[in-house]
Amino acid sequence: MSVSSLRALPTLQGLPPVITADTRLVVLGSFPSVASLASQQYYAHPRNQFWPILSSLWGLTGDDDLRHQPYERRLDAARAHGLGIWDVYAHCQRQGSLDSAIQQPQLNASHRLREWAPGLRAVAHNGGESARHMRITQALGLPVIKLPSTSPAHAAWSFERKLAAWRAVFEEFGIG
Repeated sequence: MSVSSLRALPTLQGLPPVITADTRLVVLGSFPSVASLASQQYYAHPRNQFWPILSSLWGLTGDDDLRHQPYERRLDAARAHGLGIWDVYAHCQRQGSLDSAIQQPQLNASHRLREWAPGLRAVAHNGGESARHMRITQALGLPVIKLPSTSPAHAAWSFERKLAAWRAVFEEFGIG
């Protein structure tokens, strides 16, 4: 991509952190998709498996399934379980939603996570692009895990395989 075409791309602003003093595990994505930015909601793409995985892990079925809940109730459920949600990038330039299209990214202040969440036990990176920044989160002195991406672009793993990987981490750090 040329410098002139980079200038033509708008700078996109990410979403604010969903982190409280009670957060025990924070999941860091890379940067919100087009659908997430348009709705101002984490993991808003209908095929993203983030909310279905959480629903399965927490036994939420039927009307209680997070996919059927308003966004604020989804966030309330995450907070109630000690789960924080954020991204590694604060803003970037990108056309479309693919991580490979991210240009000129600026990192979020993840070095402040322990300050914001004194009970934080671990950091989990949702996918490969986020995990590229594990060296930064490892500086927090906590366990850092790479989870398989919940993105619809990561179709190499089945839902069941992703769920098993996420379950192991959530059980290890008491996010149930």
